[in-house]
Amino acid sequence: MARSTRQNARLSLEMRMKSGLLILVGTLIAVAGVVFALQGLGYVGGSVMSGVTFWAVLGPLIALIGIAMAAFGVRYRRSSP
Repeated sequence: MARSTRQNARLSLEMRMKSGLLILVGTLIAVAGVVFALQGLGYVGGSVMSGVTFWAVLGPLIALIGIAMAAFGVRYRRSSP
């Protein structure tokens, strides 16, 4: 069955909103990961995370996950009709 123009427009809007949410959440996670890494390395003080090696290692991993989510959102947006 063929979809109506209204259904196609609604699906397109839903896909753009989902991809936008992925981009936003991924960006926020990436920023948090960078902050965690900087705290772990001791560049940002005033936290119990400051100077803790655990956060210096985990921060970049969290940032990479966020970057991957944002990249998936961008790719998902480009592939939508």
